[in-house]
Formats: sequence, structure tokens, C-alpha cells
Amino acid sequence: MVTRFEIATRRGLRDARGEHAAAQVRDFLHLNVEAVRTREVYKVEGELSAEEAERVLGELTDPVLHRGAIGRVDDGPFDAAVTVAYKPGVTDPVGKSAKVAVEDTIGRPLGGDATVFTSRVYLFEGLDREGAERAARELLHNPLIESAVVETPADWAASEPDLSVPRVEAHERPPVATVDLSGSDDQLLDISRKGLLALELKEMQAIRDWFQGEGLSEARRAAGLGAAPTDVELECLAQTWSEHCKHKIFNATITYLEDGYRDSIPSLFKRYIRGATEAIDEKLKATPEGSWLKSVFHDNAGVVAFDEVQHLVFKVETHNSPSALDPYGGAITGIVGVNRDPFGTGRGADLLANVWGYCFASPYWEGELPKGLLHPKRIRDGVHHGVIDGGNQSGVPYGRGWELFDSRFLGKPLVFCGTVGALPVTIDGTPGEEKGARPGDLIVMAGGRIGADGIHGATFSSAALDESAPVQAVQIGDPITQKILFDFLLEARERGLYSAMTDNGAGGLSSSIGEMAETPGGAELDLSKAPLKYAGLAPWEVLVSEAQERMSLAVPPEKIDEFLALAKDRTVEASVLGSFTDTGVFHVKWGDETVAWLDMGFLHGGDPDLDLTARWTPPELSEPEGPRPEDLNEALRGVLSRFEICSNEDKARHYDHEVKGLSVIKPWVGVNQDVRAEATVFLGRHGSLRGFVLSEAVNPFLSDLDAGAMAWQVVDEAVRKQLCAGARLDRIALLDNFCWPDPVQSERTPDGEFKLAQLVRACGALHDACVAYGTPLISGKDSMKNDSTMGGVKISVPPTLLCSAIGQIDDVNESITLDFKAAGDLVYLLGETADETGGSAYYRWLGESFHGLKPALGEPAPHVGSKLPMLDTSRTLPLYRAFESAVRAGLVRSAAAPAKGGLAVSLALQAVAGGLGAELELDGCEDLAALPADSALFAESNGRFVVTVKPGDAGAFEAALKGQPCRRIGTVSDSPRLRASLGGRALLDSDLDSLREAWRSPLAQA
Repeated sequence: MVTRFEIATRRGLRDARGEHAAAQVRDFLHLNVEAVRTREVYKVEGELSAEEAERVLGELTDPVLHRGAIGRVDDGPFDAAVTVAYKPGVTDPVGKSAKVAVEDTIGRPLGGDATVFTSRVYLFEGLDREGAERAARELLHNPLIESAVVETPADWAASEPDLSVPRVEAHERPPVATVDLSGSDDQLLDISRKGLLALELKEMQAIRDWFQGEGLSEARRAAGLGAAPTDVELECLAQTWSEHCKHKIFNATITYLEDGYRDSIPSLFKRYIRGATEAIDEKLKATPEGSWLKSVFHDNAGVVAFDEVQHLVFKVETHNSPSALDPYGGAITGIVGVNRDPFGTGRGADLLANVWGYCFASPYWEGELPKGLLHPKRIRDGVHHGVIDGGNQSGVPYGRGWELFDSRFLGKPLVFCGTVGALPVTIDGTPGEEKGARPGDLIVMAGGRIGADGIHGATFSSAALDESAPVQAVQIGDPITQKILFDFLLEARERGLYSAMTDNGAGGLSSSIGEMAETPGGAELDLSKAPLKYAGLAPWEVLVSEAQERMSLAVPPEKIDEFLALAKDRTVEASVLGSFTDTGVFHVKWGDETVAWLDMGFLHGGDPDLDLTARWTPPELSEPEGPRPEDLNEALRGVLSRFEICSNEDKARHYDHEVKGLSVIKPWVGVNQDVRAEATVFLGRHGSLRGFVLSEAVNPFLSDLDAGAMAWQVVDEAVRKQLCAGARLDRIALLDNFCWPDPVQSERTPDGEFKLAQLVRACGALHDACVAYGTPLISGKDSMKNDSTMGGVKISVPPTLLCSAIGQIDDVNESITLDFKAAGDLVYLLGETADETGGSAYYRWLGESFHGLKPALGEPAPHVGSKLPMLDTSRTLPLYRAFESAVRAGLVRSAAAPAKGGLAVSLALQAVAGGLGAELELDGCEDLAALPADSALFAESNGRFVVTVKPGDAGAFEAALKGQPCRRIGTVSDSPRLRASLGGRALLDSDLDSLREAWRSPLAQA
């Protein structure tokens, strides 16, 4: 029995979803729709009495806002109706939550496998069927995961309300198959391609040779297996060896060539990433305080010491490929997925804050889209919606958020999501970061069930995006279910009920159990005991499915009864799937049948290393030709209006940054709280004034000149932002997230050697900058196949490195913000400015807006320039230490770190944030006076701060900065104008309202 409930907004009240849909149809499809009304539909399976149905209707309906009905709501005429629902087998998070509400309302379970299915109805006024079909196809649903039905009023009147439910047809489990690898090289590659394994020929040959040689042991034969791998084994190896999980390019042997210079790099990760952290760690161990690094590189997230009660945990991930296919589903999975990384670090961390950042093409894109790509506005809206839902519904505030735009993100957006957690210093009397399964511990899976969603997620994200992208790689995260799971596991943690825990991320059980089994030396896993969303999944699908909201645990046998009882009490499904062993074998069964027998050494160490060549040839660069603007006020407004600089507050305000009550410096600051903070500050916990500081930097535009310079810049900017909020220079840790176009030379990537050389240079610069500043890399992620070939058009992202920073501040009362505080305060410029406009926002504005030159699809902006921002840490580090001492002494009122847009943009945003102007005279800065006026204002030189100081503190401040490049350049004014002169010429004279409008308006309607 199915009972259909329909909920509609009352006539006369705002239907926000309907208004949003109507605006999208008008703006995006250019169709003249009069209005759109929406209805939420709930189809409840199970026997409901008439009285129970009325009670359920009352629970689902807000009597002030809604009209509800059993069946259909009759609220007036319409011209076309579109009903959107999830396809069979796709997770329906609202339906899952609604089922709980229904059962609570009627006081009993619905029974059996009965559940609640949801859908949404859009009623269009002023749009015919053809227009509604276009709206459904291009805006309202994603055909990968949803169905859409378009009806006219006549269709509607002639039919009864739809009571069908999207049920997956049950079928017999497919038998385990063996895969013949004895064919030719072409046949091996064909197996990899058709199976979406993302394995190279060398890897397929290694698998073949092992199974036919060393792997064909007597024990394997006794288990009923032969010289051909089963499909379960092949899928398990493909997941474990995927670029996503194994980081093959970062661990490849690379021959780097540059103008006669040759270097052999055995591993980018070991030499540059781990190498930087190990060098810093050795120095820290030699100090009286010792090292504050607690766990790096071997768990789900990095761990640093914070105080006597807790450590800090931080991880940032990417979810690019899924977000290109389904922006909402990909993004919500990204945020709830990265929540599981800190949560699964050590024996479990409480979640404190989320961060996010996105790289898109322009939401106003008007060019032709290659077939198969979604419009960037739709991607942007969906990604924001997904991360908003995932974060807000999980009860985790956002701490940082940014957006960056370039046409090269049209093929694949970059979607970064991160989470900070708090890990107890000790759990059950032992260090909280320590964990490990032991032989005899039981394998337990807790949380959501396994389904077909998320199959091949690891291998899918390890390849370029093309028309073969698998539907089943898309997942839908359910933050409510995950929150219930987390609350249960934190209780279990406090009771000491498990030895180890990790998330079921990329690769599902294959990844989580395969990795956890490394510590004890083996595992025996029975897939037939895994709870499924529906019958008929093949064993290999059960093993590698990434269906969400699941964690894997090692539970001592003597504690299993208490663990399962607690799970039942907290309405969390938990199942025992086997046990960890010390046999050296990953033994996977389906009941009594062995479906995989994999040597642990081969599983984790048998993949052949890549041998790659990187060849650096500097790009041919030149300075822009043509006129320069005489009116630098116009230039400032133009640069402020650049999408990578302007405000994205309209989207960001939908994220919750106040839940948990820990935020001190908010993401938006100033008198109107409408300017992005340089860094945000959070209390680490209630009852203590010690806090942590979050900042980041990303600048792929510099990669058009030199990715090495790009890496130097992002480290420097992230560190300067930390200091601008009051962080301690000696307590800043960094995370590296590399998103690169395919850097492996091939027919599809003829410039792979150059792109790999860009990666080498970025890694080397990252290492040197981190060692110089003493900022260890505690975690990171690389995504190496960010290319799209859709509709026959290849688009590659620019090499992108996101540097995220987490710092510490002893007393959050010492934190500062960027906004001007009071008229009469003195303005200082710290650091030196050079003629470094290459890759700058000013040059992009100059080429695109001033000269009207548009970049070709997949190409960088015109006028990238040639003069790169450089960094000499032997000069900047003493400045940073002196500046930090001035902050500690309470001498700094406000501080900003000029970056994109240079000095002019920094001053403009400080003025706008404070609602105060400034009178600036730059003649005292010899470095500025030696530059062309536009370069002086817009050069993006590293190592600089703009600081304001009370007049009475000027002497003490200048003494603290003695010997450093510190120049007084003016005074904060109560006049709402930003004025700056140089050499007797007025460079700027802009009213704050015009600057605020230029900065706020570009994305306000996007």
C-alpha cells in the first residue's frame, strides 16, 4: 500500500523554490515564464489507517505556510507540470528522514522494507509543454540520477495521482567471473578500458604475471582459485592501485630535464612533500618544546598538538569529477565524505569547522557548450547547494569559503571541501592518534547500506572526463544519517569499544578493510553478510561500492556485544563481516565461496612504478602591448569587479558559520560584516581562549608563467593571512591540494612532459617555501587527471595548487581583522613592491575588459605578462617575525595581506570594510616611486602587509619594525574616499560607495 501526501505553499505566500526556478528559466533559458509553484510529494509505503494518514499529513505540513492533502493539492490552474524524482536505487536523503518522522508520528515501524519516497512537482504558468520539457531537461533534473515527467493540465486531469515508487528490480546475484589476461597487450588495455579500471598496460601485465607466477600458490589453489584473477580481485587491485588512492604520479620515478640540467627524482612525495615536513620536524624536536606534529601522512588527516585536552585534525579533499556530472550530488558527497576523514583519524575526532573553495567557468557563460557539459551556472548553483546542505544539516559551521573563475574550468570544476576536527589527547588511557586493528579483531561495518551508487568512484576520478563517465559513480550523501552514525561512534569511542576506525571512502570495503588489514597482516571478509540497499549486487560491486555514510571498524571480540547493543539503541545498523588476521592474505568470501585471495604484499606493493620524463621549456612571454588606462580609479573598479576578487557573499550567506558557537573572527568582517576576512579565528573548545586560525591561497593564473612561482606565492599568501589574524608564526601547518591536468605524455596528452615539469617545479618551490617558513605539510591530496573531452573538445584545467593553513593563537582576544578602525589611525606599508605584474588580476582586466580581448576556449587570458612575483624568504622571514611581535604587543589595529589586485585592492577593501577613507602619500616609498603608476598600485608582489596603528603607538610600532621595510604612507580618514598620490600626481580619488558597488555587484545576480 502507498499513501501519497502533497504539500504546497499557501497562495499569497512566497514560494522560494518556485521563484528560484522561474528566475533560472528566464535568465538561463530566456523563456518568458510568468510564475512557478512547487509541491513536495511524499509516497509512504505501508499500511496506514485513515486516522494515521491524517496525523502524518499534519506532521509534514506547516499550518501557517502550507496546504497539504492526501493525494493532490488543488490550488489553481497551471500550463505545464514537471515531476522530478530520484531514480531507483539512488539515495533519497529526505525520504530517509521522512520515514523516521512518519514512524515517530504513528508510533510504530512501517514494517518490512517499506520506506518513504520523495519527489518535487513544478507547476508552470505561462510556459507550454515544449518549454517545460526544455526546463526539465536543462535545469530541473539530472538524468544521471533523476527522472522527470512532463504533463499538461489535460494529462493531469485524466490520471489519478501517481502512487508508483522507484523500486530496483530484484534479480539473482551474478556469479563471480574469472578474467582471462592471457591475450595481447591491446586486449589487456581493452579489458581495462571496458571495465573502467583505469589501469595502464604495465599494470595489467604485472597483474597477469603475478597470478600466473608467484601468486599461484598452493593456498590459492586450495581456496578454489587458479591462474586467472576473479572479477573481485581485479576490481580490488584496480581500486587499490588507482591514481586516486595510490598517487602513482607523485610516487613515480621522474627524469627532469631543463636546458642541459638533468635530475632523477625517485618520488615527488618523498623528496618534496614528506621531505619538507621531516626536515621541519627534526628542527622542532631539537627545541625545548619539542615537535607539535602528532600524526602526518599515514592516517586519514593530519594531526597537530593544540592544548592539554585535544589535538587539531585537518583534511581538505577534492570532488571534481562527480561534481561535473551531478553538481549537487558530487558536492554533498564531497563535504560529508571529507567530514569522515577527520572523524576517522586516530580513534575519532569531533568536527569543528568546514572549509570550501570552488573553481568554475563564468556563471554568465554565453559561448557554445561542448556536448555533454553542464552550463557553469548550473554547476555553481548545484555545488553550492550540495555543500550547504551537507554542512548545515551536519551541524558543522563553515570557516572559509572562496570562488575563482576561469574558462578552463568549463570542462571540470574544481571542488575543494575540508574539515577541522578535535581529537582527544588520550582515549581510554592511550594517545588518541594511535589506532590499529589486531589479529582476531572483528570487522564491523556501521552506517548506511551498500548500493550501486559510487561504484568505480576511485577509478573514475583517476581518469579524464569523457562520454564514458559511469552513471554509478555518482552518489548522494545523507548528512542526517551520517550525523546519527557519528554521534553513536563518539559514544563507542568513549567506552573504548573499538581498536581502529576508518571511512568507507574511495573504494568502499576494498579500501577501508584492505588498508586496515595492513597493520595486523591480513583479513577474512564475508561480503554476503554486508547489508545491501537491494538484492542482486555482484560481489565485486559490494566490495568496491562507495555508497555513503559508512565507517569500518576493528572491534575486539569481547566488546562486540556491547558495541552492537549500543548501535541498536542509537538506531545505527552495524554488521560483523569477518575478522582481521595475520595470514598475509586479504581473503574475501561470499558465504563459503572464496571470491578473492590476494597477497597483502602484492595488493599494496605490487603495482609497478611509473617512469616518467618531465621537460621544462619556459613559455614565451611578453608584456602587454597597447594603451594603459589614464584613469586608475576606473582600473581599480574594474579589478575589484573581477570574478576572482569580487564578493560572493550572496552564496556564502547560505552557509552556517555560527553553529557550535566557536567562531571569533567570522568569514565576513567590517562594520557591515560584508568583506571577506583575511583569516578566520575559532575557539578550539568552550572554556578556553586558545584558538585556531584558518586561511588559504590559490592562484592558478601564475601557472601560465611558472608553476614554481605559483607555489611560492600561495605559501607566502596563506602565511601572511595567518599573521594578519594574529596567529603564531611558529604554529602554522599547511595542507597541499594539487589539481593538475594529465601530466603523463601520451597521444591524448602530447604536452604531458611540460605539464609534468610544471608539477616538479611546483613541488620543489613548495618544499623550499615550507622549510624556509617552518610550516610543515601535514596532509594533502593530489588530483592528476583534470581534463575533459566531451563533444570532441578537450579542455584542461590550469595547474592549480591550493595551500590551506591552520594556525594557532594563544588568546583569541589578540586576534585582528583587516578593516580600518578609526579616523586618524596611521597607515603603514610593510614589505617591498617590485614591477611584478605578470599573471596579475590587473593584466587580466587590461586584456579582457580594457582591450576587449577574449581568451579562446581552454586557453589562458590574454596579457598574462612576463614579470613574475618573486619571493626571498631571507628578507621576508625577519619582517614576519617583527610584525608578529608588534601584533603580540597590541600595536596593530588592522592588517591585510595584499595579493590578487595588489596594493590598490587591499586598501580599497580595508576602507570599504571599515566604512572609512584614507589619505595616502606614496612618495616616501622609493620602491613605489620607481615604478609605473599602475604597477605601483596593482603589482602582486609577495611579502607585504598594509597595517593601521593608533597615533600614540606609532613610536613603539616603528621600533618593533626597526630595520625592516616599514613605511608610513598615510592616515585613515572619516571622509568616505580613498585618495592616493605619488610624485605629485593623484593616482586614486574614489568614493567608497562606487568601490563597494564595483566589488559587490558582479556575482550578486549570478
